[in-house]
Amino acid sequence: MELDLRLVRYFVAVADELHFGRAAARLHLSQPALSRQIRKLEDQLGSRLLERDSRHVALTARGQSFLADARELLRLADRMQQPTDANRVRIAHIFELSTSRTVADAYCKAFPEIELVERAMDSVTQLNALLDDRLDVAILRVTPQMLADHPKGWYHTLLRLEPMRLVGRVGDRRRPTASLFERPIEVFGDDTDSGLYNAHGDYLTAFEQQTGIRMQWLGTPGAFSHCLTIIQRATESGFLLEFDSYAPRYASEGLPVHDPIELRPHYPWSIAWRDGQLPKATGDFLEIAHDTATKHSWKILDHGDPPPWLPGDDPAAQELCERPPVEPPGPWRRHHGKNLTADDWLDGRTECDG
Repeated sequence: MELDLRLVRYFVAVADELHFGRAAARLHLSQPALSRQIRKLEDQLGSRLLERDSRHVALTARGQSFLADARELLRLADRMQQPTDANRVRIAHIFELSTSRTVADAYCKAFPEIELVERAMDSVTQLNALLDDRLDVAILRVTPQMLADHPKGWYHTLLRLEPMRLVGRVGDRRRPTASLFERPIEVFGDDTDSGLYNAHGDYLTAFEQQTGIRMQWLGTPGAFSHCLTIIQRATESGFLLEFDSYAPRYASEGLPVHDPIELRPHYPWSIAWRDGQLPKATGDFLEIAHDTATKHSWKILDHGDPPPWLPGDDPAAQELCERPPVEPPGPWRRHHGKNLTADDWLDGRTECDG
C-alpha cells in the first residue's frame, strides 16, 4: 500500500483543529470533500482514526498513535523537498505586537547579510509551522495544551513578560492607575464559542477564572488601526485590557493608559526552536533574542505591590520558579565556529533550590 501524503496532511489538519469546518477552511477544501478524503485514508489503513458525530470530533486510539507518526512523516517529507538555505531565517509575527518586531530589527541590524522571511501567524499556527519546518523560530505564547499535544521535537524558553495595561476612553482624565473593578473590562479576543479560540483566549480565560472578573470579549479585529477605531467609537464607559506594545500608540491618539491598581497582569512570550542541529543563522537569531531580552529587562518580574499575575498553570510561570533563564553559548560559538544543537541552548538549566 502506498500512503498518500496529501491524505496524511488532511488528517493532521483535522487532528489539529478537531473540527472539520475549520480544517477544511485551513486546507481550502469543502467540508464534504475533506470528509471523503479522511474516509479514504481510513479505508487505506483499515482502521478508524476519528470518532465524529454532528457536534464533536475526537481521535481514536489508533488515530492518536498515527498522528505522531504522521507529523514525523510530513516533517521528513517537507525537509526533503526544501533546499537548505544557510542564509535565511523564517519567523512570524502576531499582528503588530512589538516583541517579535524588536528582535527581528535587532537581528537584521546585526546580520544584514541574512534574509529574514517574516509572516503573520498566531501562536498555535506558529508552533505547527515550526514543527513542520515552515518556520525556523517561533515567538509565541506556550500553553500547557501545546506541551501535551507536542511533547517532543522542540524546545522553548521565556523571552518576555509583557505588562498588560488599561486603556480608557477619549476625554477620560489622565492618571497613572485605575481599578479593574471601576468599569467593565473589555478585551480583544475570541471566546470559546467563536470557533477561533486560541492561546490568547486561553490566557484571558485564566484571567477571568482566577480574578473573578468577567470581561467583554470583542473579537479579534487584527491590525492596531482596527482596534483603535473600535475603542474610539465606543459610547459606553469601559477599560480595554491591552498589551503594553500598543500603549504608546493609544496614548498618541489621546486615549489615557493606566496601570491596574489591584494586580499587574503579564503576558508571557516564549521563543521556540526545533530539536536537532541548529543552522548558524538560527543560532544567531536565538542569541540576538536573548541579548534583546536582557537589554530591555524583559524577563524581570517585580514582586512588589501590586503583585504580578500570570496564569497559575502557565509554562512560563513554572519556568520562572523552576529554573533560571537560558544563557545562550554565543561567545563560545563565535570563538570556535561550531554549529550548536538545540540541546546546547539548554545548558545551565537547573531546578530552583527548595
